[in-house]
This record gives sequence, structure tokens and C-alpha cells, in this order.
Amino acid sequence: MGRYLAITGGVGGAKLALGLSKLLGPDDVLFAVNTGDDFEHLGFDISPDVDTLTYTLADEVNQDTGWGRAGESWQFIDALAQFGGETWFRLGDRDLALHVTRTRLLAEGRTLTEATRTITRALGIWHTLVPMSDDSVRTIVHTPDGPLAFQHYFVRDRCEPAVTGFEFQGIDDAVPNPEILACLRDCNAVIICPSNPFVSVDPMLDIPGMRDAIRASGAPVVAVSPIVGGLAIKGPTAKMMKELDVPATAEQVATHYGDLLTGFLLDEQDAGLHGALPVTTSVAHSVMHTLEDKIQLARATLRFVDTLKA
Repeated sequence: MGRYLAITGGVGGAKLALGLSKLLGPDDVLFAVNTGDDFEHLGFDISPDVDTLTYTLADEVNQDTGWGRAGESWQFIDALAQFGGETWFRLGDRDLALHVTRTRLLAEGRTLTEATRTITRALGIWHTLVPMSDDSVRTIVHTPDGPLAFQHYFVRDRCEPAVTGFEFQGIDDAVPNPEILACLRDCNAVIICPSNPFVSVDPMLDIPGMRDAIRASGAPVVAVSPIVGGLAIKGPTAKMMKELDVPATAEQVATHYGDLLTGFLLDEQDAGLHGALPVTTSVAHSVMHTLEDKIQLARATLRFVDTLKA
């Protein structure tokens, strides 16, 4: 079957990643996760996208939100409010255990990759998920009123400020995760999950050497559109595109990735674009509500890869 590299960001990407994990064994896929959203908060090292995928693969994710831990309670954050603490980023009582563990491991000198493996194995996850880099990269959102750290824009300000551009602090000095590079040396295909192309995928692709390694692998690169019928299924992708004066369309997402792509998977609502883009396209039902939806989209994606390789 060969090995696959799946590039993923937050909730939407994690849904397809879960589907892929049901079809591919632990040795058959490596999940590379965006860490541009990472930040330090209340003394903890927090990796939101890594945690979303971790809880998703461990069957511990909050099904109502798509992020956070199931069965959560909020006594800590409610008590913190009594002391005037920052409560805009709501850390649940069960979720705190993960952040305490990561923060301790990093303080002991472990890499983010090592800390992630310790946490995922403890939660019974045998598939491997790795941060895009063990170096610090921080996404900054530019707005008319000045720059915002990503979590301030995304969570504290609820994506309300208009977006004028993005910056990835520290990226020039970052190195791709060695496990990603090793996977690319013997890779069946690269799958870009339906994540925000600007703030979930670009931080990974823009790490020096990452695009070159993907191209050098010779593996087909397939992206699943995060835009369906002009709307983002999850998150502010469509809003960002409009504010950047970019059409909020699946076609524009394919254009954004450019010649890196071998194939682009469209939702049925955008079937009119099938065969009309400068990249090979396929069509599938890509709106994922149930586990079966996630598995079926993963199956359609792998089938598309097979046709491209043929």
C-alpha cells in the first residue's frame, strides 16, 4: 500500500484524519500537524491543533464543538475568574492534565515531537502524529488595527477583526520535522486535509525546505477543499478570503496551492468545477457529520490517489 503523509490543521482536518486512521494502519500514515497556532498561556505550553487531533484519534474529543476533551468540567477556569485571571481561552479541568504533562516534558528538555508521542501513546493512539517542526513558529494575523497573535484573533476576538495578511514568526529559522522528511523519502502520496490554507497549511508548507522535500518525493499531492459551495464548513476560511479580496471558492483554494498539487478533491456542491481547473479533480461528498462520512471521504481520497498514480 505504501505510506501516506497527511497534512492537517484543526477541526476539519482532524475529521478526515480520523477517517484515514480507520483505513490505514499505524505504519501506513504519518499525520503532520500545524503548530503555528501554539502559544503559552497561564504558564502552559498549548498546541491547539495537535490536541484536537489527539483527542479525535483517542475518541476523547468533545463531539459538540469538535475540539476540547469529552466529559469536560470547568471548575478551574471558573475559580480563576474569581481572581481576575484570563478566562477567554477556556481550559477544561480534564484538558489541563494534557497541558501540564506537555509543559513538564518540554521543561525537562524533551522535544515537542517526543512530548506528543508520550501523550498520544498514553491515550492509546498508535498512529503517529508529529508537529510540523520542533522549532517555534507563531502565526500573526495582521488587521487594520495592528497585528494579533493567532489565538487572540481566533478565540479572544472570535475572528471579528478584518484580516489584511499573515506572518509566521520564527519560520525562517525553523526546520521541518525529521519524521516528516523521512516519510517523504518513501511516500505513496501527500494528502492535504480540509484545513484553512492560510493559517493551518501555509505555516507547514512555508517552513524552509518543506515544499522542496514534497516535490522531490515525486509523490502525488492531493488537497481536499475546505470550501464547499462558497462556504467554509468550519472556521473563518471564507471570511478571511473575502477580506483579502480573494473569491471564497474551491477554485481559489486550488489556485492558492498552485503547482504543488497533483489533484484536488471537490465537494458535490462544487461538481460544476470538475474538469474545469488547471489540476486534475475528483468529486465526493466531503461534508463530514458522522464517522461513516469521515471514512467515506477518506476512502474517496485514497481512491483518487490511486487513479492519479495509475
